[in-house]
Amino acid sequence: MTTDVDEMTSDAPPAPTAWDRVKLARATDRPTTQDYVAALFTDFVELHGDRLFGDDRALIGGVARFRGSTVMVIGHQGGTNTKENISRNFGMPRPEGYRKAQRLMRHAEKFGLPIVTLIDTSGADPGISSEERGQGTAIAESLMTMFGCRVPIVCTVIAEGGSGGALAIGIGDRLLMLENAIYAVASPEACATILWRDVEKAPEAAETMRVTAADCYRFGIVDDIVPEPQPAHEAPQEVIAATGDFIEQALRDIQSAFDPETEDGVAAMLDARYGKFRAIGAWRDASLDALDSATPES
Repeated sequence: MTTDVDEMTSDAPPAPTAWDRVKLARATDRPTTQDYVAALFTDFVELHGDRLFGDDRALIGGVARFRGSTVMVIGHQGGTNTKENISRNFGMPRPEGYRKAQRLMRHAEKFGLPIVTLIDTSGADPGISSEERGQGTAIAESLMTMFGCRVPIVCTVIAEGGSGGALAIGIGDRLLMLENAIYAVASPEACATILWRDVEKAPEAAETMRVTAADCYRFGIVDDIVPEPQPAHEAPQEVIAATGDFIEQALRDIQSAFDPETEDGVAAMLDARYGKFRAIGAWRDASLDALDSATPES
């Protein structure tokens, strides 16, 4: 058994904090959706536009080949420099981005193509023009589309998964998350501002919010964690390849568990998908638990 002195003098680096993970997830040179598409998929044909308003460059998608199968791949795309970030709205989709995603999902369903999504956004665009064009409705319709889509869906949080902007393409049969990714209803900075009116408390908020992959796995939100022996921006090809292996295995697991080629298999897959998300965040009142376990007085 290791003594306290041994632990104090150990040369092993301390485990990364939640705030450390936040900074790793936001590293400017961390691989983007385009990097994953280039490394893991072949014959990628990008599809544009929502057929209602225009094309949103913050969310990309199209048909591609993935390890012997044709799939539909969809993901958030920010930039690697200021000019590209402005062009892609810093990876924050507007309503037309989510409506494009819905169009691609329905296309995949029509032709029986599995869907692979790559999540990397701080959130949906919060601007007035996006609200005027129905941002909330677009996200809600994207969620509804994914719950009812009759093909296998594997979602992966590759960096920052923020708010409804991430969840809008995050409803699937399997949800994966990279070790140094984060996933939360709001950014730590927003949480700190709301709770303490002090953005400097963002590191404390990150710990409290349980944003890390390990936290999300423990709470049953994600199904598996893709390890990063080295952070993705330091060993991009190795991490991307490992992510591809996890996605491939997840698709195989769905196929073997539900047989989506049959009506009964599709029905079972949709029921399991719905049940998976209904089971998240079950409420339990600790005071009632204590009351139930108390011994009645004689």
